[in-house]
Amino acid sequence: MYTVKEVAKLLDLTQHTVRFYTDKGLVPSLQRDKNNNRIFNDTSIHWLSGAKRLKKCGMSVDNIKNYVDLCLEGESTIEERYEMIQKQREMVLVQLEEIKFMAEFITNKEKHYRDIINGIIPDDTNPANWDNDKITNISCPLAKGEMPITHN
Repeated sequence: MYTVKEVAKLLDLTQHTVRFYTDKGLVPSLQRDKNNNRIFNDTSIHWLSGAKRLKKCGMSVDNIKNYVDLCLEGESTIEERYEMIQKQREMVLVQLEEIKFMAEFITNKEKHYRDIINGIIPDDTNPANWDNDKITNISCPLAKGEMPITHN
């Protein structure tokens, strides 16, 4: 059996998060000792670990609770759980594309600064020095549908 403090350390969560998740019903196998302190067995740790992973994937606590409840209902809910996971996967893939765009943006921005530092191009990064009728510093890709900014 494990304490809140031990589980928090084991799963790299804060003690507050462990308590919050248990209060929200995300750990149905949670037990309490004679002093009403939360105590965790291996099954409790599995529930908490699963909740942590779903949360890291962007799933809301309410949806995780729904998922836990469906798991407790058994095999008859596999399709519904699958749909929940599929929906979350789609959301994560959208976020991944956004992260890829941000990585490309910041990589290009870093290269742009390196070129300035190495004297390859002049410094055009200071908005105070931008010409009113020119689009400058287009070293970074635009997002789909994003319009270039004219500096005025």
